[in-house]
Amino acid sequence: MELIRDARSLHSIHKGCIATIGTFDGIHLGHQAVLRQVANKSIKLKLPSVVIVFEPLPGEYLSPAHAPARLMSFREKFYSIASQGIDRLLTLTFNEKLKTMSANQFVEDIFVNGLGVKHLVFGDDFRFGNNREGDFAFTKRLGNTNNFAVVPTSTVEFEGERISSTRIRHALAASDFFLAKSLLGRSYSISGRVVFGRQMGRTLGFPTANLELGRLSSPLSGVYAVKVNGPNMSDVRGVANIGVRPTVNDNMRANLEVHLLDFDAEIYGQRIDVTFLSKIREEKKFSSLDELKVNIENDLRTAHDWFESNSFLN
Repeated sequence: MELIRDARSLHSIHKGCIATIGTFDGIHLGHQAVLRQVANKSIKLKLPSVVIVFEPLPGEYLSPAHAPARLMSFREKFYSIASQGIDRLLTLTFNEKLKTMSANQFVEDIFVNGLGVKHLVFGDDFRFGNNREGDFAFTKRLGNTNNFAVVPTSTVEFEGERISSTRIRHALAASDFFLAKSLLGRSYSISGRVVFGRQMGRTLGFPTANLELGRLSSPLSGVYAVKVNGPNMSDVRGVANIGVRPTVNDNMRANLEVHLLDFDAEIYGQRIDVTFLSKIREEKKFSSLDELKVNIENDLRTAHDWFESNSFLN
């Protein structure tokens, strides 16, 4: 899949396509239905398929301290969209210029002059342009004027309720991993490169793999039983802490660290996938490193017992 990093990188070869637009955080079953719709129309009309997204997400730009936690990093989103058979991903830089751009100007600059869209699949809850004036009816009207079709997406539901990124965040916050899996079409996981940390876990006798989160904040916080996959490792059991590590962290920056059970190999620099299975406890600040060590030992026992009781799941 070709990555087009901004509208300024659009050229004449990019004109004429089937497109859709949105934040696409999580690539859940609803998103997947939209992407199939785009891919199928692309094949039928023999035109490239394009997904348009924003980076940073609008909420992250407008109110970074209160923006919804990302379900996936940009890298995860890129590969997930690529796996759906999409030809191109256009990333629009969300900044003050884009924030204040009128919906009319957006249609002219992006849909018409930039991409030469012939067929646009438009989500029922998506809005664009200054004051969010670009809704479905508006876009369809301008599509008629500029000779491109605008069609709606179909709402995808689970248990009578619409599937959405917000619903998945709520499921994860409640540690309802079964519901999250039902909405995503896969178990919830976080992927990242293993980087060097402060080696505090190794000092305590529990070495951890530290991952780059690739997002402002995570939808999960606490200690979890997980399984880990990566080069030369398949469904390795582990215990993950995701949060700010209040006992030892001075800068209070959130991170993800995983202690792998029954696994001892060098994995620095590798990209791994951490799949969350069950929550063990909330993150907590302990009065000393000795108290922290005792609680880590308790976490490992709890995780071991969970894996033994739920071996049919992993």
